[in-house]
Amino acid sequence: MKNKFISVLLIDDDAPTNYLNSLLIEESGCAKNIKVITGGKDALQYLLSGGYDPLLGTIDFPDLIFLDINMPAMNGWEFLSLYNQKIQLQPPNMVLIMLSASLNSEDKNRAKALPIISGFETKPLTKEKIFDIMEKYFPSCIICK
Repeated sequence: MKNKFISVLLIDDDAPTNYLNSLLIEESGCAKNIKVITGGKDALQYLLSGGYDPLLGTIDFPDLIFLDINMPAMNGWEFLSLYNQKIQLQPPNMVLIMLSASLNSEDKNRAKALPIISGFETKPLTKEKIFDIMEKYFPSCIICK
């Protein structure tokens, strides 16, 4: 039997983008849980805690992460550098997608060169992009087109 994957984490400092992306993911029927974190430092702390949410008292490590590049305090590249240094063993099925407004080919090439990054998508996120990601990385999950 196919199942929805458990958790999506959005790491982006832009509230309207997070709102729209959450709606799209929710409407796609692909996720049980969507967590939004608005900065790299907080996201790193969340992931280092194993996905522990102190407000809910639950542990929910993400299966899919959408990471923005351009954020204040800690950008996506800095986040990835620290994540790689601090996380001893990355969950084998975790998918990390860079989701950025950047059209810079250097960003795309840099993303391709890092093994932790599964893919690079340009904003805005669309249902088609979500379905393509689901089909490629989570083929056993329920998706509604």
